[in-house]
Amino acid sequence: MQEKFQVKNSLSKENKYLILIEQLKNLLSTDDKLISNLANLSAAIMQTFQNLNWVGFYIKENNHLYLGPFQGKVACTKIEIGKGVCGTSAAKKETIIVPNVYEFPGHIFCDSDSKSEIVVPIIINNSVFGVLDIDSPEFNQFDETDKKYLEEIIEHLKTLITKYELFSNSEKMASTKI
Repeated sequence: MQEKFQVKNSLSKENKYLILIEQLKNLLSTDDKLISNLANLSAAIMQTFQNLNWVGFYIKENNHLYLGPFQGKVACTKIEIGKGVCGTSAAKKETIIVPNVYEFPGHIFCDSDSKSEIVVPIIINNSVFGVLDIDSPEFNQFDETDKKYLEEIIEHLKTLITKYELFSNSEKMASTKI
């Protein structure tokens, strides 16, 4: 099924998020597979905002995050919990905004073009399911507006994940080989 998705570039960041969130309510559905929803969510964010070079998910299995659906250049496939921005966000269970990746201790350079980053953990029943990772080739790209609305988007995604009843089997999903 073809989905219609559009957000005008001329809108403010906040208005783009408000329209994105409304459109995601129709785009993301439990009628589709979780992997399809994660892929479309990555694409929708990439399509909505300029100055992004990577948008995607890492799914937790044991003490690592494994690459999930994404938009952007080839990426690191395995990140240890507590390492880099993604692993630190998962360990702390909090959103991390990095204005300058060169100043983040232990930053993992999957894409040398990335200059700033935001990572939002996906926490269900106090357990980490994964993270949403967004990179930009511009310094200081992300702020509290991004944090607020991306966390809201993740809240919506969490309702889908729990409806799939896959959370308890997320490690199985991440380790399934195609």
